[in-house]
Amino acid sequence: MKYSIKSKNMEITEAIEKYIESRISLLDKFFVINDDTVAKILIKIYNDEQKIETTIPTKFGILRAEARDKDLYNAIDVVVDKLEAQIRKHKTKIKDHRSNHRGKEKLGHAFDIEILDNLPINDFDDEDKVVRTKELTPEAKDIDTAILEMEMLNHSFYIYRDMETENISVIYKRKDGGYGLIETN
Repeated sequence: MKYSIKSKNMEITEAIEKYIESRISLLDKFFVINDDTVAKILIKIYNDEQKIETTIPTKFGILRAEARDKDLYNAIDVVVDKLEAQIRKHKTKIKDHRSNHRGKEKLGHAFDIEILDNLPINDFDDEDKVVRTKELTPEAKDIDTAILEMEMLNHSFYIYRDMETENISVIYKRKDGGYGLIETN
């Protein structure tokens, strides 16, 4: 793994750089990381605290964590602990999801597109205008990988292309703690 360590309002010493690399490299045991993978680390200084933000793209999704502390070395340790907890949590969720859904029939469609197409379009109030637009090309994945990536990104939903049907699907977190699936035709 390669490291891109940047900072705002401070200079990164060789000791800090080596400590970050040695701590984050401990995560290599959990998943396969290419030699080309770049872990991005940003350190910011606030009045009496240091903040470290870490982003690591993996073949299963993106790991992200951040921590603040008066001692930068403590913040680094907390970030690594958070990343490790994310990996363990997602591994457990995938195992539980797979064992709970074996042999069950596939989930049905969550909504009728024809009904949605016939709904009236209301004018937006100033408060309701679209403030950000994002284009994406969903990658082909199975539902377990989509859930893992959604959880690793800490998002409430994830758009992907179903590997079996090649249709666009959306997996989302339900308020009751489960997952919902929206499938398109």
